[in-house]
Amino acid sequence: MSEDALGVSPTTLQERIDSGDPVRALDLRNRDEVDRWRLAGPGVTVTQRSNATFIQARVTDAIAEFVADIDGEGPIVVVCARGEASREAAAELAARGYDARNLEGGMEAWARLLLSADLPVEGDDFAVVQYRRPASGCLGYAVVSGGEAAVVDPLRAFTERYAADARERDATVEYVVDTHVHADHVSGLRELAAATGATAVMPAEAVERGVTYDVATVADGAKLQVGEATLEAVHAPGHTTGMSAFAVGGGDAGSSADTPDAGVLLAGDSLFVGSVARPDLERGSGGARDLARELHRTLTERFARFSDRTLVAPGHHAEGVRPDETGAVTARLGALRALRAFDMDPDAFIDHVTDDMPPRPANFERVIAVNLGREHADAEAAFELELGPNNCAATLADD
Repeated sequence: MSEDALGVSPTTLQERIDSGDPVRALDLRNRDEVDRWRLAGPGVTVTQRSNATFIQARVTDAIAEFVADIDGEGPIVVVCARGEASREAAAELAARGYDARNLEGGMEAWARLLLSADLPVEGDDFAVVQYRRPASGCLGYAVVSGGEAAVVDPLRAFTERYAADARERDATVEYVVDTHVHADHVSGLRELAAATGATAVMPAEAVERGVTYDVATVADGAKLQVGEATLEAVHAPGHTTGMSAFAVGGGDAGSSADTPDAGVLLAGDSLFVGSVARPDLERGSGGARDLARELHRTLTERFARFSDRTLVAPGHHAEGVRPDETGAVTARLGALRALRAFDMDPDAFIDHVTDDMPPRPANFERVIAVNLGREHADAEAAFELELGPNNCAATLADD
């Protein structure tokens, strides 16, 4: 079998992960690199072994023992940074009769994978596209209606992808929106607005954190018209002081569970599928409790007017969350209201979201500085800054 036949593309591998099929990964990077950022998913098992260890096993004819130490089930997917050392290892394993594949382009290629799925919106006057970056769990959106589009929470690394997708849908990008000042990835707000001639938009409270470039602002209740669709800003502080969600279509139809047009709530970093946002990235641990109290108000008071049938489209997803049959990560608000966090009083909630938080996103302070416009990072530097899990949830599950 040729080396090319041994390759598995990031897209194909992610499809296997999303389906829940077992993936047995052999990662040849250094342990600290693997610990910081790895393939993830419900059926994924990762075993770290150095490439030097593999070469030694080959030289000493100890491949059988080497393979026996690889945890998990299913075909062996060999991984390295750029797919070079892993290609050689996969070829050697395949030559010895093992079902082994090489992740083409390595983890760098997996980091450049951006998947899209149309959300199941009610009505035919607009479409909402969810963009998912599996490597980090980042989610962004495009709202398309009447030949116009708004892109919400774009990633800088995929600027051309958003513009190309709008062209394919015969739409012009009218607005590019950030729901808040991001700490886990470099925003594509300015680059996409410049590339398409769109208006860059941020919540007014987010700009007050010290944004240094020109941008249009929206306050709570302000509306952006995109063809036949309306995006209404919903002040949703907690993760940050300036966090705003956006209700699309019939998202403000009321609180009745049988509301016929429930709409979509682009929740940003407030409410996720199975968890809620962390409150410590703007003000640190000292201000986390105050922002956690605001987050509780956002979930229980500011979002109270939305129907249980409102489709919540979050800004991130945890690594254990699988997309649905459409390829999207969403949930009805009624289902999320069953989370334990919604039944807590404010003080219990504050303790819940501030205790035992996961590590902060890699390079978060510099990422914030870049997104505020205080520092510059070229495309390659920006890509390196955001590698790794986003860690924007306070808890990874409702536990």
